[in-house]
Amino acid sequence: MNKHQESTGPSDGQQITLRGPAELADALPYLMGFHPDDSVVMVALHGGRGRFGGRLRLGIPRAPGEWGPVAEQLAESLISGSERRGGRPDAILIFVCQDSPDGESGPATMERLRPFAQSLRTACGALDVPVLEALCISDGRYWSYCCPNTRCCPPDGKPLAMPGTTVMAAAATYAGIHVRGTLREMEARLAPRQKPDEAFAQLQALDRAAASLVPRILDESAKAQAAEETLTLAHALMGRLGRSGSAPEAVSDLGDDRLITEDEAAAVILGLQDRETRDKAAAWMEGPDGHRALRLWRTLARRCVGPYGEHAAAPLTLAGWVSWSTGDEPSARVALSMALRADPEYTFAQLLHRACNEGLDPETLRRCLRGDATGSDATAPDAEEAGAGAVRGPALHVRGVRPAANRSRRRGSDRRTTNAQGSTPAPATARTGPRGAMPGRRPSDVRRYGRRGTGTRR
Repeated sequence: MNKHQESTGPSDGQQITLRGPAELADALPYLMGFHPDDSVVMVALHGGRGRFGGRLRLGIPRAPGEWGPVAEQLAESLISGSERRGGRPDAILIFVCQDSPDGESGPATMERLRPFAQSLRTACGALDVPVLEALCISDGRYWSYCCPNTRCCPPDGKPLAMPGTTVMAAAATYAGIHVRGTLREMEARLAPRQKPDEAFAQLQALDRAAASLVPRILDESAKAQAAEETLTLAHALMGRLGRSGSAPEAVSDLGDDRLITEDEAAAVILGLQDRETRDKAAAWMEGPDGHRALRLWRTLARRCVGPYGEHAAAPLTLAGWVSWSTGDEPSARVALSMALRADPEYTFAQLLHRACNEGLDPETLRRCLRGDATGSDATAPDAEEAGAGAVRGPALHVRGVRPAANRSRRRGSDRRTTNAQGSTPAPATARTGPRGAMPGRRPSDVRRYGRRGTGTRR
């Protein structure tokens, strides 16, 4: 078994030394804030004692042909991001996490993912950063891809420690660090409704809202009133949610869904597709308003059913922003990742995801939104401009990659083109109802609303 030490600080005044694969595997959920199932996680290490630095998570690509190109992008993203934050990593840890479908073939899963782990190790080595340890975690057991000694790292793996029984668990509890369950469970709170009758009723409401609201947003003389109505309704719904009291998460989500009708949800979802309306809603980001707004944005994300899935980018981004603003970075990353999954070109989500991953302080954007909400600064930039101003360098968003015939051309071939501010140039478009264009308008015209030549795909 590889002997090494990794240090991390659950609090400013406490450091925990982790020795060996067992303690590293146990520490992973505390590093991420959740159990990253079906994920690859890479963690930068700094200094002789291996201080934890930046970390990067991505869902494991299903197609083995994508593993090589994705590994190269992940390695370059983690290393370049660490350099921008102040130091090139001295080493990297790799975790490949995926349960087997039947729950009984962990060793087979480990062997199936071995080429992916090897691609990650090779990609890091090509950039002159060694991989200190690469672990596979599956079905409650772990394996080391770096240790060839079967006496300490047997083919059947070793069991993970019982939850709450390790020194890392004790230190995390003392520091107030909580593991929020699995990634799958966190995403389920934001996923669209699955019951066919509920989804159909919401779909009809979205169609009605698109037919009535979109013409008003496209009309310069009527869009200001439409925005005011959207924000007034959203604030009223926040008040309704706030009066319902607190409950466990699963119970709270179900109760929130029952408190908001299909037509109310549809009206706010369509209204948030206007960029300026969304930016004003982002001012509900802290205190009691932030808590109530977060519940509303989660509820609206669950209502973006069927062909309206792209519309979820706005409420998901707002949910990610409130989570980040209130200090819940794990939830913020999950929400922002889902927003980019709904619409990969959604600029506000790109900027927030990048800033959150790089550990930037959200106070810069909070100050901008506070000034805009109070009208105290007539020249205050909008949310995207403020976000872009806080982020420098190329984006770290990793996209799906097709296998390349020529491996030498893989590096960088699937990355997004960015401008000088690090944001992705996006067309001046916004989403409306997906079931056809307005009479007398081309579909491209219907999808283009928002002032200053911008739309909500930003």
